[in-house]
Parts: sequence; C-alpha cells; structure tokens
Amino acid sequence: MIKNLQDTTTLHNGVKMPWFGIGVFKVEEGPELVNAVKFAIKHGYRSIDTAAIYENEEGVCQAIQEGIKEAGIFREELFITSKVWNSDLGYESTIAAYETSLKKLDLEYLDLYLIHWPVEGKYKEAWRALETLYKEGRVKAIGVSNFQVHHLEDLMKDAEIKPMINQVEYHPRLTQEEIQAFCQQQGIQLEAWSPLMQGQLLDNLVLQEIANKYNKTIAQVILRWDLQNGVVTIPKSTKEHRIIENSTVFDFELTKEEMQRINELNQNHRVGPDPDNFDF
Repeated sequence: MIKNLQDTTTLHNGVKMPWFGIGVFKVEEGPELVNAVKFAIKHGYRSIDTAAIYENEEGVCQAIQEGIKEAGIFREELFITSKVWNSDLGYESTIAAYETSLKKLDLEYLDLYLIHWPVEGKYKEAWRALETLYKEGRVKAIGVSNFQVHHLEDLMKDAEIKPMINQVEYHPRLTQEEIQAFCQQQGIQLEAWSPLMQGQLLDNLVLQEIANKYNKTIAQVILRWDLQNGVVTIPKSTKEHRIIENSTVFDFELTKEEMQRINELNQNHRVGPDPDNFDF
C-alpha cells in the first residue's frame, strides 16, 4: 500500500523511484516553470520529469537549486529524469546528449535517463550508449519511453541490460493492457505520461460518480487508479493548488469493482503520437 508522496517502487536494479512525480512537458522556460517545480518540492514531491526536447532543463535546474535550499533537503533526495531526443539517437550522439542535459540541469548525475521514442534502426545504438553511461555509474537507472511490446523484444535481443522503466501514454481511455502485462512479466516498471489525458476525462460521468463517493476530484481518482495498478505517475501542473490536489491521493482506496469500472473506459484512444506510426 502506497502511503505518501515519498513512497517508492524498487526498480529491478535496486534503485528506488518515487511512485509519484511532476512532469514539465510544454511548460516554457520562465517563472511559471521555476515556481511549479519549487511548489512541488515544497509540498513533498521528490520526482521531476523533463526531457531535452522540452527545452526547459535550465529552468528545472534553477527550480531544483532553489527548491532544495528552501525545503532544506539534499540533491540525493530528488529523483530527476530526462530523455534523449530522436535526432540524437546514436552511440556517440546519445552520450553527447546526456552530457548536454547534465550541464543544463547542472547535476553530477541523473537518476533516470530514457530513450524518448523508438526510432527504427536507431534505438539500439542509443541503448548501447545508455548501458555505457549506466556501467560507468554516471546514471542511476536507464529506460525507454513509448516502446511497444515488439520494440522491447527487439531491444532486449541485443541488450546487456534490461530497461528499468517504460514510460508510456497511460490513462483510462488507453489502459495499455498488453504492454503492462509484458512489463510486469519482465520486471520493467511502467510509468504514465499524460495520466489525465490532457484534461479530456474531467467530465466523465463514471469517474465523477466515483469521485463524488470519496469527496475527491476526477483527477485524484485517475491518479489513484494509476497507483493501484502499480503504475508510476507524473501529472503536470503549474498551479500550486493543483499540484497539492494532485498529490492528495493517499487517504482513500478504490474498490476492485471501481478499478474494473475505470479499466472498462478503455477505447485504445491516444492523445499523443502512435509509437508505431510517428515521423519526428
């Protein structure tokens, strides 16, 4: 049972990762970004997820430095994730991209580094680079994002190290049962991006009924569903009251029947690109 914001899941290499974090996708550099990450740290979040393509690693850096100071915590208490972008997938170029992200974040290491998208013919070389960084102790954990079962099977044919994480679009309209079952079987931790489906579920009647029962918001019900499904979640918000609200999901528990009702909302509907059909 996950009790609070600092509770962790243990990845297959023994590294502990918080179940709950904040994402900063599409939050531009500037005070809004810095304040959002600082609010999150202040209110107990310890996991922050960014990526090279978000072009906000420098702002995240500022927020981390100020947030650590104000909260009186150590860098080691935070779990920082970034991702290598498609144009940098290749052995040397992935290592160079890691260096660039580290420099922008002004950190000595990352807790987790991911391949952002499974670009055909490129992700294996990139994975080799991640394995090198990992073996050298320069990153605590490595993983992938947006990988389908066949991508993972293909990667693992040649990989020395199995990915620790697969971060995918995951919400009640896209329950990803096949990839979830595969990752569970392989000991790969599933992580949700866009858990709230960019706000598209916030008027759903089934979710509203469940939310009313617990005196919670629909967002809180969805995030609770993530956790009870054993999925790490990183909702994005820049508003302090929402950052607090999103994380207030440890004081209630959905029943088996409610979990099932939410699972049944699945329509295999994506709000983001299809990992089998993207061109960037």
